[in-house]
Amino acid sequence: MTPPTSPEALLRTLTPLLAAESEAEAAAAGVEPGDLEQAVWLRLLERIRDDGAPERPAEWLRRAVRAEARRCRRAALRERPYRDDPASGPHGGEAADSPEASALDAERRRTIRAAVTRTPGRCPRLLAAMLDPADPTYREIAGALGMSQGSLGPMRSRCLGCLRRMLAAEVPVPGRRGRVR
Repeated sequence: MTPPTSPEALLRTLTPLLAAESEAEAAAAGVEPGDLEQAVWLRLLERIRDDGAPERPAEWLRRAVRAEARRCRRAALRERPYRDDPASGPHGGEAADSPEASALDAERRRTIRAAVTRTPGRCPRLLAAMLDPADPTYREIAGALGMSQGSLGPMRSRCLGCLRRMLAAEVPVPGRRGRVR
């Protein structure tokens, strides 16, 4: 089979295959099929830009879906909540209306907002819109940022991953206990 020559033909040819492959791999990877599809479309666009269209697009697509699913599984295995925080519950063991709980909540919000402003690219605007107390819809956020609604999911994932890494770096590493020799 000769590969499609135009991007439109490639899109028409691969869309049903990508949907089926993503649906099959998404549950095991712990991601939404749509997120997996968008990540693979992005890989394909990068591939076309750098090296041109793959010679065997269907075969390339199957490998790309599986590789992206493996990447998502590895990322999920590495991400762990920080459980040693004495205030890791909704109100940290303090009464919800106590001054201590209010102070801890305010400090968490300040830390998150400060980290959001340090994220790269368009992430600060996207994350600020998602943290808005008015709780805007994806459509409203996409309109405010001037981007397509379909690209919000992958961008949100990248921005939250960046934010997660930034906040994890701020958590002190537990020190050694006892005598150090």
